[in-house]
Amino acid sequence: MGSYPDERTARRDIAEAGRRMYLRGYISGSDGNLSARISENEVVATPSGVSKGFMTEDMLVKLSIDGAVLYGEPAGGASSSGGASSTAGGLSSAGVSSVAQTPSSEIKMHLAIYRQSPELRAVCHAHPPVSAAFAAAGEALDIPYLQESVMLLGVIPVAEYALPGSEELADGAAAFCRSHHGVLLKHHGAVTWGGDVMQALYRMESVEYTATVAMYSKMLGFTKALSAEQVNALIAMRPKWGLTIQDGSWNIMGK
Repeated sequence: MGSYPDERTARRDIAEAGRRMYLRGYISGSDGNLSARISENEVVATPSGVSKGFMTEDMLVKLSIDGAVLYGEPAGGASSSGGASSTAGGLSSAGVSSVAQTPSSEIKMHLAIYRQSPELRAVCHAHPPVSAAFAAAGEALDIPYLQESVMLLGVIPVAEYALPGSEELADGAAAFCRSHHGVLLKHHGAVTWGGDVMQALYRMESVEYTATVAMYSKMLGFTKALSAEQVNALIAMRPKWGLTIQDGSWNIMGK
């Protein structure tokens, strides 16, 4: 079972990843959400209704793997956001909110992924524009235009449409977390996961880059992809790089 070494590190990484997603235009307003598993039964997640670009570590919500909001401060003392000693304004002596906050509306999806794959430590959900366009079209990122996409990312499938915050959305995304590095949510956005928050974020960046190249290729009239032989040779190299993903079947076009 995967978990972060300490809660302070998880909070720091989530705050930084939220800032990067905002600056890259992957989210707008209070969109998007991030989480990290800090123990077998505890998760730290972004709160609802907060811009992730201006989010601070003390705003994050700690909850159980079953979704119950927890109270208290991170294990190990002061947070890396300053370690304020005052308890004014609902902050603990560690500078972390001790007041129950509302977690992200998509927290069910995060928790379902952790329950499905206990080795995962982080989940990243965003609405990168090009990836969201593919999600709106219900089109998977499964054409191997790039070596890097085949080697490092793999096929990104599409989960069926479901209402935001619903059990159906959570289960639909979690169904892919053992076999893929991420999934497009139909008419919604994208979600990725990994061994830590930064890996989940990097995979989100790879999803958007892969979607962008696929979009430009279509606009330019390119339909030629890597051949099945080339794809299989790249996949065969994965163990040498320490990669073990299983990503389904690539759509080989224009051979």
